[in-house]
Amino acid sequence: MSKNKLKIKKKNASNLKAQIRNYWWLFLLPVVAAFIIGFVWPFFQGIYLSFCKFKTTSDATLIGFSNYSRALADQSFVHSFWYSALFAITSLVFINIPAFAVAYVLTQDIKGSNIFRTVFFMPNLIGGIVLGYIWSMIFDGILSHYNTSILLNSTYGFWGLIILICWQQIGYMMIIYIAGLQAIPTDMLEAAEIDGANKWQSLFKVIIPNVMPSITICMFLSITNGFKLFDQNLALTGGQPFIMNPDGSTVKTTEMLALNIYNTFYTSNAASRGTAQAKAVIFFILVATLGLVQLKFTREKEVQQ
Repeated sequence: MSKNKLKIKKKNASNLKAQIRNYWWLFLLPVVAAFIIGFVWPFFQGIYLSFCKFKTTSDATLIGFSNYSRALADQSFVHSFWYSALFAITSLVFINIPAFAVAYVLTQDIKGSNIFRTVFFMPNLIGGIVLGYIWSMIFDGILSHYNTSILLNSTYGFWGLIILICWQQIGYMMIIYIAGLQAIPTDMLEAAEIDGANKWQSLFKVIIPNVMPSITICMFLSITNGFKLFDQNLALTGGQPFIMNPDGSTVKTTEMLALNIYNTFYTSNAASRGTAQAKAVIFFILVATLGLVQLKFTREKEVQQ
C-alpha cells in the first residue's frame, strides 16, 4: 500500500513538472514586463526626447539634431568629457594595481586573511553620497591648515575624488581578483616551480595570464564606473571650483559627465532639457563603446585553462 502511495506521489510530481514546463511563459512574463517597463520603454523614449524640445514629456516637439549640436558646442560638456576620461584612466590604474596586490598577498595563506578581506571590502558597502560628505570633511580638515578647501582648487578636487573612489572600490575588485587567483590550477604553479621559475617569473608568466578573465571584469567595471561617477562627485566637490568664460558661461572644473548632464537638466533653463537628454544619449554611446572595445581587447589576452 505504501509503495502504491509512493508511486502515486511520484506520478503527481512528474505531472506537476510537466504542467510547469508547459506554462513556463507565465513565470517569464512578469520579468519581461518589468524589463520593458523599467528599461526598454524609458530608453527609447529618452532617445526620442533627445530630438525634441520639451518641458515635460507630454509637450515634446521634434526639432531634429539641434539638441546634439548644442550639446557638442557646450564647453562645460566637452570639459567634463576630458575630465572624466582622465579620471577613468587614473582610477583604473590606482584601483586595479593595489587591488591585485592585496588579493595576491591574501591568497598566500597568511593568518587572518579572512578578516583582512572583510576590512578591505567594507568601504564598498557605504553609499557614495555618504562617502562624499565624509571625505569632504576629512579633506577640508587637512587643508584647513593651509587656509584652503577642496572646493577652491581643482587639483585637490581631482585627487580627492581619486582617493575616495580607490578607498571605496579596491576591496570590491580585490574579491574578484581573489576568485581568479584561487581558480588557477595548482599543478601549473607546481610545474613552473619545478622548472626553476622564481616568484616574479611565475607571476608574469603563469598567474597574470590565468587571471586575465578577472582583469577583464575589473577593468570593465573601473572604466565604466569612472565615467559614470555621480554621487561621489556631487557630494565631494559638486563640480567646484568654476571658471568664467568670456561669453559669460561657466565651466565647473571638477564636474564629471553624469553631474554635467544632471545640472543641465535640473538647474538650467527648462528649455535646455532636450540638450541634457542629447548629452545623456552621447554619454550612453560613449560608455558602451569604450566598454565593448575594452572587453574585446582584454578577452583576446585570455588563455584557456
